[in-house]
Amino acid sequence: MEHELVGLAGPGGRWRPVAAGPFTVLAVALALLPIRPVWLWAALIGAVAAVPWLLGAVPDARRRRPRPYWRLSAAGLERIGPGGLVMVSYERSRIDGLAITTGDGVLTVFHRFGRTAVGGMTAMGLEPLAVFVTARRLGIPMHVLDGEATDLLDPALDEALRASGLEDDIPGSGPLPRDHAAEKRLLDQEAALLAAAYEPPAEPSTGGPPSRGRGRRPGEQRLDTPEPLPSRRRIMLLGALTALLGTMMIVRIALDGTSAFGARLAAGCWALAAIAGVLGTRRRLLRAAQVRWTITAERLRVRARPGRRREAQDLRAGDVAAVVVGPGLRLDPVSGEPRRADLAALAFGHRLELVARLPAHGLDGFQLAHALDDHGYRVITPGARAPRRPDYGLEGLPEIFAQVPGGRLVVADGGLGWADAAGDIVLKMPEDRIGGIELLTIGGHAWVRLYDSDGDEFFAAPLSALRISRTDLRESARRAGLPVNDAEYDAYLSAAFHSAVSTLAAPEPERATAALPAPVAGQDGAGQDGAAQDGAAQDGAAQDVAAPRPEGAAGGEQEFTFSVSAPPTPVTAPGALLDATRRSRLGTYGMSVLLCEAVALLGAVWLGPDLGGFNTTAGWSMPAGLAIGLIGYWLYDRNRSQLRVSSAGLAVVTRRGKVEWDLTRDRVGGVGIDEAAERMPRLVVWAPSGRVLRQITFPPDLDELRRACERYGVPWGPPDADRPAPPPPEL
Repeated sequence: MEHELVGLAGPGGRWRPVAAGPFTVLAVALALLPIRPVWLWAALIGAVAAVPWLLGAVPDARRRRPRPYWRLSAAGLERIGPGGLVMVSYERSRIDGLAITTGDGVLTVFHRFGRTAVGGMTAMGLEPLAVFVTARRLGIPMHVLDGEATDLLDPALDEALRASGLEDDIPGSGPLPRDHAAEKRLLDQEAALLAAAYEPPAEPSTGGPPSRGRGRRPGEQRLDTPEPLPSRRRIMLLGALTALLGTMMIVRIALDGTSAFGARLAAGCWALAAIAGVLGTRRRLLRAAQVRWTITAERLRVRARPGRRREAQDLRAGDVAAVVVGPGLRLDPVSGEPRRADLAALAFGHRLELVARLPAHGLDGFQLAHALDDHGYRVITPGARAPRRPDYGLEGLPEIFAQVPGGRLVVADGGLGWADAAGDIVLKMPEDRIGGIELLTIGGHAWVRLYDSDGDEFFAAPLSALRISRTDLRESARRAGLPVNDAEYDAYLSAAFHSAVSTLAAPEPERATAALPAPVAGQDGAGQDGAAQDGAAQDGAAQDVAAPRPEGAAGGEQEFTFSVSAPPTPVTAPGALLDATRRSRLGTYGMSVLLCEAVALLGAVWLGPDLGGFNTTAGWSMPAGLAIGLIGYWLYDRNRSQLRVSSAGLAVVTRRGKVEWDLTRDRVGGVGIDEAAERMPRLVVWAPSGRVLRQITFPPDLDELRRACERYGVPWGPPDADRPAPPPPEL
């Protein structure tokens, strides 16, 4: 078909072991059985371990049908199964429109009788730009909606809007929301594709002027991903040595005899280790594949699987109108399912059809885009990425806020109220219901959080929606006696005070002398006792005052020396102390005990014959392993690390007070989850430049960490290089 989009799907003919897990369990079970003769016992273990690989090498098994895939064409949206059978079909004549939700990336079909969520774009193997362009070429209306598919599929929400009349009050203009920005970005990329499609195809370089009006770099350029560490040869060597060692140990145990259960258990462990080593080596080799690009003015050659030259993608330059370089999809090397990729390339033809998906994960996007442009290819990249902000909503806003035109939040009669344009209070919240008012900054905007008398949050909204400034709310609430907490404002005043004091530095910046009149000679006794008590209290509290009287002091006067305390550090400043979650601590307890028990069991297997037999050795080694695991982790846990968040910065301190590391506030650009490619998510501290400064090894509660960061003015989330965070408003 002229306009057809086929989703990304894995090939079906790769050699892989079939049912490796069940056959591994069967091999270990055979190793534990007292089978006679011994050579039959060893042969059965080896044969069962090799069955998955033999099944995968059968020609009929290797010629498996490709995985099901999705297709968008003039016939509609279809899911094609093995043999070309249509498994799911949404006919074109019944589709009124398609929508992509930004919250969960689900493709939704609008039809005559409602809406149907088809599935996630990543799981379907479809890219938003390819779906957007193909649907518009087919005449299908395409929308990008902010939210999740469940919000669209809830009929009670639509009924509530109609019943309350809020559907008519929804404003039609305002700041550009996220869905409009995403749709505008797709429209801009489509316009760039249209401009590239109407250009004449690029001809091979013959020494004349370039057909695209841009200069070309002669010759070819190769771009490769970095060599995996360890290398593929070392991975293969390690896997082969593991399999060989397991085989040799099973043969040795067979030659020594398998009458004892400990010998058969050791053979089962070696069989499990050998099979697991081979399977792990295969998975590591698949993930260590390099992506290699060969770029010339005549063609593009991309190879992502080593040793598979026939599967390399080869594209003529004349067939490619433009190459879209940006985030995309790639096939998981182990499972074959589509996964997100930080970098991918989509090659579009002159009819705006998707010519090829070119893998580019692991390459540098800057080098790839410029290399393609230097060789005459039209390169399209997405616009500036949307700033990553915390995810907050306005679920707690009462409906009366929208029903009162010109309403605003006011402080009146000892509580909070909602006043209309005339100043009359239409909604009042008494003082006894307010347990606390917290002012904070979220995404560069001032917010307010209200807590009840039990300390539970029941309302949160930006002050711009409430039409009140931060200063007015803080000062009015304090005059009314309401509990107000504005940590950022207090930190600002503290910093301003210290900066003002630092300008008044004497030759000794930490000490200043003041002359005070000496007490009258007749006033002693109680007055002296009180002065002594005051001096002792001052010395013991902060060592702020020292009262030595020099010999040359003038009569009737006494000199006192005052010391100015240093600014608070991340360790000494008031803040929140966050500990590891109870679930993670219990899980670590369990893992340490299991590890010690495994070591005790293996020790009983290896050393049992020399210590009185397996049963005797296991009888005392297993309880000893349990005790060592519990006591050892208790010794570690009693001095575990804790994260301290304060307005002065971040610090990790142990329960005994040892500071592992600390970072001042000016060095912290953000705290949050780092979801880097080829790495498990981890909790890190970023610098303002985006570099990872520290890694938090223990997992605290993320909700408590986010609230602590917001309360003490520490940015939550990765730093945004495109839109740096402004200072807290109204300070």
